[in-house]
Amino acid sequence: MFTHIKQSNFGFLRKGEIITSHGIVQTPVFMPPATYGALKATGADDLEKIGVQILLVNALHLRFRPSDSFIKEYGGIHKFMGWRRPILSDSGGFQTWSFKKKQSLTKVTEKGVYFYSPYDGAKFFLTPEKAIEIQHNLGVDIMMALDECSPDVEDRHYVEKSLERTHCWAKESLKKHQELSKKEGKKSLLFGIVQGGSFLDLRKKSLEFILELPFDGIAFGGETIGYNMPKTLEILDYLREIIPKDKPIYTMGLGASPYDIIEITKRGVDMFDCVNPARIARHGELYNGRIKKDKKGIMIESEFQEAILKIKQSRFLKDKNPIDDDCDCYTCKNFSRAYLRHLYLLREPLYLRLATIHNLRYIIRLLEAIKSL
Repeated sequence: MFTHIKQSNFGFLRKGEIITSHGIVQTPVFMPPATYGALKATGADDLEKIGVQILLVNALHLRFRPSDSFIKEYGGIHKFMGWRRPILSDSGGFQTWSFKKKQSLTKVTEKGVYFYSPYDGAKFFLTPEKAIEIQHNLGVDIMMALDECSPDVEDRHYVEKSLERTHCWAKESLKKHQELSKKEGKKSLLFGIVQGGSFLDLRKKSLEFILELPFDGIAFGGETIGYNMPKTLEILDYLREIIPKDKPIYTMGLGASPYDIIEITKRGVDMFDCVNPARIARHGELYNGRIKKDKKGIMIESEFQEAILKIKQSRFLKDKNPIDDDCDCYTCKNFSRAYLRHLYLLREPLYLRLATIHNLRYIIRLLEAIKSL
């Protein structure tokens, strides 16, 4: 259930609540990916203290390791992970597309996707019904319908055929979800996914189709979203008039840069996820920049290009300052740039934890500022 609370004066920014069985999520919200049931180098306590409200797991990967049936027997993904707050699961549509690049995708049909498991090489057939069954076994709070991920650059004819499959799978996903929800006596939320590649008219057609079905939320998927930010923003602007006010809007895989987050939230996006903040932290890139509010909205002031401090640089050898003077995270309150550089160059595991804590907290602080507009 989504409660739309308030429309801001900052563009089309809106603040709302998503009510789940494991708590209320205040939007707009960033969802760090814990793909296999863990976010590298951090634990549940770290993430709660940072202010993470909801995590994302990947249902398809968990299907193979350790298996969704085992997790169900264990008591569900929350108990398995030791995470008390909401969890959203991706159905695996993007992963099957990525398998294509690794030569492990065999065939996409009207019924589903054939591919070879990246773990044991066994052939597997993923259908919309199977994707929903896996997510129900995990016991997540928010599930995604199975879709076919549209490439950013592809011929229109292929995207049109792909869109037809995604729409067919959306109906089948919804039917299976309703059946299992009735059987289990509980209600998780299910989102439908809008595809259409970079073609604006196909995105509009897809959104209108998904809105006709009783999904709890709307996601924008495909390689274009987040990877091609100019086109992402063009799509969101083009669809502005028909984007619903009573359902959460989720841009999948978006959040590589704090600047991207500012742009999508002022266009009314409620939810987003991206591996980038944690990934670049592990590779020595740390967010830095004063988050400021003015009449025009949010801006970031930093001495570093793209508001990223590269900790391995020699200029930080004896730097006693924290990563960011304004940051209230555990890392910035207790450690210097010099110490973090020392840990990074030694490949000390502690660096991974401290860096990840900072980058995630920076994104959450940014959202706290955005919500205060």
